[in-house]
Amino acid sequence: MARGPYKRVLVKLSGEAMSGPGGFGIEPAAVELAVEEVASVVGGAEVALVIGAGNFVRGKQLADETHIHRATADYMGMLATVINALALQDALEHRGLSTRVLGAITMTAICEPFIRRRAIRHLEKGRVIILAAGTGSPFFTTDTCAALRAQEIGADVLIKATKVDGVFEADPVEQPDAKRYDTLTYQDALQRRLGVMDLTAISMCMENRLPVIVSKLSTPGNLAAAVAGKDVGTLITDE
Repeated sequence: MARGPYKRVLVKLSGEAMSGPGGFGIEPAAVELAVEEVASVVGGAEVALVIGAGNFVRGKQLADETHIHRATADYMGMLATVINALALQDALEHRGLSTRVLGAITMTAICEPFIRRRAIRHLEKGRVIILAAGTGSPFFTTDTCAALRAQEIGADVLIKATKVDGVFEADPVEQPDAKRYDTLTYQDALQRRLGVMDLTAISMCMENRLPVIVSKLSTPGNLAAAVAGKDVGTLITDE
């Protein structure tokens, strides 16, 4: 499958995209970087965002390290994604972009409920939608949420904007000479367990033939280049 250009995109941002070097909390400079990248795409494509919560809570890790039940820990993570979504919304609107936060858990005072038709209508009106609270169910990651929501809104591509420039055969931090893949098949990603996304998310993308691009968020222009169909990061398809 050839690369874009893509008209409707879902961008998965990790919680760490909101934090500074320590990896915890919300760092204004990090938020501004993410906002600049998203703003560079708006107008050329309809944009949906799914935000993680790793800068506050990782459900599975919290459950493993404490006596908190995994379901409870996951709900705590969902609430943390809403914190990130609200911060991102205000930063985007300060930049002049119209946005809506849609949550999988009902919180009418601070965000709209996720309704598929409403989400699509917001996109058609040129608004950036931020999809918070994951799937609304425990035991599912925000990667799986991104794959699910991308299908629901009819996205042309799922872009995972991360801290590394694509998918590597090994951790490039630990092995600087690790090979980066320009392209991968879904089967390769699953069988080699490359850690691109969780297995449920990759399987869902494979089943629905949704292309996935993994690229580095902190490289200026990367997101716009990915949406335009340029050769950045790693493209994962069925070919």
